[in-house]
Amino acid sequence: MSQRIDLMPATKPAEEITESPNEQTQHSPPETDKPHVVIVYDDDWHSFEDVEVQLQKATACTLEKAEALAREIDSTGRAIVFAGSDVECERVASVLREIRLQVETDRA
Repeated sequence: MSQRIDLMPATKPAEEITESPNEQTQHSPPETDKPHVVIVYDDDWHSFEDVEVQLQKATACTLEKAEALAREIDSTGRAIVFAGSDVECERVASVLREIRLQVETDRA
């Protein structure tokens, strides 16, 4: 005669499990889920064309968008050129730094 053994621990069904307000914890999303931005700063060494080409390479933006961003960088001293996860922003910043652009990533 075989005996049946229940290997599942005795627990309440999921809908019955509740936490008191004191037991609930706030879970913040991982750093990679928070929005980040890439900021490019103006300098006196790079031409508009250099910046535009590198922006297109890094962000896959259109030439028109790259031109507008280059003008903003020149006129205001800096511009946010990309927004996304921290991983995406670090990738974009890395490409922009290939030609030694002054770049910073930060939380949005």
